[in-house]
Amino acid sequence: MDDLLHFRAAGTSLVLDLSGTGLPRIVHWGADLGASAPGRLAGLRAADVPQTVPNALDEPVPLSVLPQQSAGWLGTPGVSGHRAGRAAAPAFTVHGTSVRDESRSLTVEAVDPEGGLALTLELGLTGAGLVRLRAAVTNTGEGPYHLTELTPALPVPAQATELLDLTGRHLRERAPQRHAFTLGTHLRESRRGRTGSDATLLLTAGEAGFGFRSGEVWGLHVAWSGNHRSLAERTPAGQAVLAGGELLLPGEIRLAPGATYRSPWLYGSYGRNGLDELAARFHRELRARDGHPASPRPVTLNTWEAVYFDQDLTTLERLARTAAEAGAERFVLDDGWFRGRRDDHAGLGDWYVDAEVWPDGLRPLIDTVRGLGMQFGLWVEPEMINPDSDLARAHPDWVLAASPSRLPPASRHQQVLALARPEAYAYVLARLDTLLREHRIDYLKWDHNRDLVDAAAHHQTTAAYRLMDELRTRHPQLEIESCASGGARVDLGVLERTDRVWTSDCIDALERQRIQRWTGLLLPPELLGAHVGAPVAHTTGRRHTLDFRAGTALFCHFGIEWDLTAASAAERARLAEWVALHRTLRPLLHSGTVVHGDHPDPALWVHGVVAGDAGRAVFALVQMATSVQSPAGRVRLPGLDPDADYRLAPLAPGDRPEGPATSALPWWERGVTLPGRVLAEVGVQAPTLFPERLVLLEAVRL
Repeated sequence: MDDLLHFRAAGTSLVLDLSGTGLPRIVHWGADLGASAPGRLAGLRAADVPQTVPNALDEPVPLSVLPQQSAGWLGTPGVSGHRAGRAAAPAFTVHGTSVRDESRSLTVEAVDPEGGLALTLELGLTGAGLVRLRAAVTNTGEGPYHLTELTPALPVPAQATELLDLTGRHLRERAPQRHAFTLGTHLRESRRGRTGSDATLLLTAGEAGFGFRSGEVWGLHVAWSGNHRSLAERTPAGQAVLAGGELLLPGEIRLAPGATYRSPWLYGSYGRNGLDELAARFHRELRARDGHPASPRPVTLNTWEAVYFDQDLTTLERLARTAAEAGAERFVLDDGWFRGRRDDHAGLGDWYVDAEVWPDGLRPLIDTVRGLGMQFGLWVEPEMINPDSDLARAHPDWVLAASPSRLPPASRHQQVLALARPEAYAYVLARLDTLLREHRIDYLKWDHNRDLVDAAAHHQTTAAYRLMDELRTRHPQLEIESCASGGARVDLGVLERTDRVWTSDCIDALERQRIQRWTGLLLPPELLGAHVGAPVAHTTGRRHTLDFRAGTALFCHFGIEWDLTAASAAERARLAEWVALHRTLRPLLHSGTVVHGDHPDPALWVHGVVAGDAGRAVFALVQMATSVQSPAGRVRLPGLDPDADYRLAPLAPGDRPEGPATSALPWWERGVTLPGRVLAEVGVQAPTLFPERLVLLEAVRL
């Protein structure tokens, strides 16, 4: 086997150096280097070896995909642990490799005989051009081995001088922050026991000033739903990496002889021309997986902001009828249906239909919903327990706690159910399985409303994964939404077993524009739950027009979170127009390429979806705030076939520009025909809008 491997896919090259007995290193990850005959890239390895400098090691330090302190790497180690204080810095040597050219993947086996450890590395390039990497450590020695770190790394080149990561909080997830990629370590850790509202989602490095359509970028994602860490590190020797993995708490991974720990998958994405290209690789990868939702995403009415805990059959049947009239295809009964659940102080864990609220059970409501042609969904929070519940009174030892003598601080009046306990796991599985067998339930809104505090998270996370997997095995048609105080569990680990995420508990349309924009770096629109709320947002108190609310939800997995029985006839009719448009556009919106314009005015955002064959596109022009300049000026529409002509026109019902202008745009009423290159490089005059308004444009190739 050649000791220099070159994998290529979708405009990306990955070149791996397997020479010697050390762990493999990445010589190049990024722009496609073209087809290469055996040996053609041999000079690349020689050209990549740096000079040695005074007061450094005599030989250059190899930066492997699992950087080792024992090999001279003095940055963050890729692997560390100890065996009663010994073997703290493993020294692995490779003893076997296997390559599968058809899947562009490599498996490496290595050992550390003195430390009593074996290592398996799996890495490669997916069909979408994503680098995928994980590591597994096995204890081959005597006595336990305490693993403290297993953090694979991907190198990035010198031109990556700027970092973009995301942070946030409940109701304002995934806010971007940018800064220079300086010497030292930029470390992002989540110790919340779930992905976290403040999780970075992607850690991206790129050329200074990179945007959605420009600049070379490299991004990293840790596919794990528990504690995790991502870091960007640059050394004085000029080496730079993006690295990530599970954050292991002290004593959490204690490997008995023969036991193995496997890290989560680490994904790397590359964009030659900006963030849109980087994001498109993740979108293509997710859409190509076997478990990706294949049916059209049903327009969903969720009852939470319509009735909250105040549930009764008559009210909910009225709501179901108005939802069906508006075009809804799925009806989800949210929190409050189970025993003792009149507010959020009690009931979690008692997964029995409350006979006081539902004397005839859920069947009458389900029959009504299905009779209206809609699917039925149900809210659950299986990983949690209220101290005020029959379950907690019967099994107080099932509460997850670091010490039996104290409980973690309460959050939302609830604690965490220790799913890693076999008897607690079996109870929850049995209750959910019974609910699904006794009722025609298509969908579970699976919530997770608190962080894990003062508790180990690894085994809790793997147990939650097993629970979801087992339910899906027993009920193959079941769909699950990942909800965690809104968007606090958004990652590719949970997406292996769920069908969408609840992007945020905040459905204020202005906030949602930001949240959906940045969540879309990882997930395609069909996986992002986005609902039309009431005129006044429950979480912010802002008032928005129906067109702005509906136009914001349009591109994603569209839904409604509004008491439609209190809406006017005109409002319901207008909502039905937007639902009809979404259902018409759904095949395009949920299969096409997402694009963003790098518009110079930060108050005016441009985004859209272009069909795979570039035959059709829909764009939104979104006025986020008042602009410094007025009128709006020209906007560019990216992603179209540069050599084709397009007919561009406003798209109803998003064709009503509300703004201060005193005259109409000359091209607005009749549309305009222009080449794709002109639309992308020159653009068209945009309507001048009031803040927190939007319009839609459609481009059709002639």
